[in-house]
Amino acid sequence: MSIDTLGFVLTDFLTEIGIEVAFGIELPLFVIIIGLLLVALEAVVPGANFIIIGIAMVGAGAVGLAIPVLGSPLAQAGLVLLFGSLALLVYQELDLYGGKGQEQTSDSASLTGRTGYVTKRVTDTEGEIKLDSGGFDPHYRARTIGDPIAEGERAVVIDPGGGNVLTIQRVVTEE
Repeated sequence: MSIDTLGFVLTDFLTEIGIEVAFGIELPLFVIIIGLLLVALEAVVPGANFIIIGIAMVGAGAVGLAIPVLGSPLAQAGLVLLFGSLALLVYQELDLYGGKGQEQTSDSASLTGRTGYVTKRVTDTEGEIKLDSGGFDPHYRARTIGDPIAEGERAVVIDPGGGNVLTIQRVVTEE
């Protein structure tokens, strides 16, 4: 039995038991709707969790509507894989969420000497700093052992403290 024959037999079987037509619509249109919902969900929950598969499903469904023989479940699955691979390649190349080419920390010790701006007033018990070239999420909780450091001031990491809470000090500029 050839793959095409198997696909048609499977399609006929699924149509008989009501799977190919979900909610009264053809499979490719259903795939497009689910794909659009996933793309919309990406807008609510960013992070490239849903955009790749959403685009893949929209593409596969569109091809399935344009070329009816590619509307079978087996063809749709293959098209989702194809479009998913292409969407992943494009996503990686476009670097939509940043991070590509940015310096990444290899361990907490690599944070020593890094500078940044205080984003929340830093005291001996609370505060936050945004490090320059801090990777995907450059915001860190910070503490100081000296006088408090005001929001917007430059600071340098003097002790990474395991990378969770940094000990920082104000950058002294010579005038």
